[in-house]
Amino acid sequence: MVMNKNFLDFIDGYRGKKIAIGVSGGVDSVALLHWMVDAGMDVVCLHVNHGLRAAAAVEAEYVQNLCQKLGVECHVFEWNGEKPINGLEDAARIARYKFMTDFCHKNKIKYIATAHQADDQIETFWMNLGRGSGVYGLAAMRGVGEMNGIKIIRPLLGVFRRELQEYCDARGIKYFSDEMNDDPHYTRVRIRQNRHIVGEALGISDERILLAIQNLGRVRETLEQDAGQLVARVMRDGRAVFSESFLFDQQPDIRLKFFGAIIQMVGGDRYQPRLNSLIGALNKLQDDCKFTLGHCTIRRLRGLIMVAKEGQKTSFRKKHGKKYFKQIKQK
Repeated sequence: MVMNKNFLDFIDGYRGKKIAIGVSGGVDSVALLHWMVDAGMDVVCLHVNHGLRAAAAVEAEYVQNLCQKLGVECHVFEWNGEKPINGLEDAARIARYKFMTDFCHKNKIKYIATAHQADDQIETFWMNLGRGSGVYGLAAMRGVGEMNGIKIIRPLLGVFRRELQEYCDARGIKYFSDEMNDDPHYTRVRIRQNRHIVGEALGISDERILLAIQNLGRVRETLEQDAGQLVARVMRDGRAVFSESFLFDQQPDIRLKFFGAIIQMVGGDRYQPRLNSLIGALNKLQDDCKFTLGHCTIRRLRGLIMVAKEGQKTSFRKKHGKKYFKQIKQK
């Protein structure tokens, strides 16, 4: 079986670069590890033992042995200490990325490859559709992202799980299954178990949905470029100051992205506020007001808008005089 062309096209841009691979022991990450090795990439394997399942230690040992057979350097991290009762899955993800990004910083590695694949992408699309997300949520995961200052690359977003499983099964490559992947308590699992209905009842294939996600991703990229240019024009001293016309004269999608990017940058959150929160905030800004959102204080006064870190002053400084206000209003 020849390696998937989508994977090869993606990974060609990273030849000559040292890449850390997050390998859990599941079929996706085990196949990714083999493909990266077969493609001649310079890789190191990172595995995090969360200690949450009885098989965790066995899986960690398997990943180490697999890397030894493949001639790949392997590092295993143990997530010890108390685990939260609520939000365990999210806490485990945060811990996993912390271990991996810390390793990369210490070893001057700029890239981590994860094994998110096309089925994950489609499930993310359906989850976000259920939340009423806009372009940004429906475009799902990015091929290239960033976490803690390290680039996160996802070479398998154009590859379906069935191909990865067929690859491993045809070669007798062992992999583990996480029982959480079959637990209908999780929304993602319920979508996974039922999304075939769309294809069977309406004839909308996974391939067409994936194509729509990719198209939405290009729209997202264009909007971000436009909004980024606007953000650069209004940021000063860690806060943003601009006229109401600068905000409301923008096209709706640009306006939402620009305002969300401002709040994310000033507030320091990983994600922008949800769409409904942004729309509600923009409605408030039609008149003079002061409120908080995304760890920011947002104020409008006499046609001027300021977004500052929560706890900072939001007074428009008199020392700048009339010239200051005139310049802002022209932006």
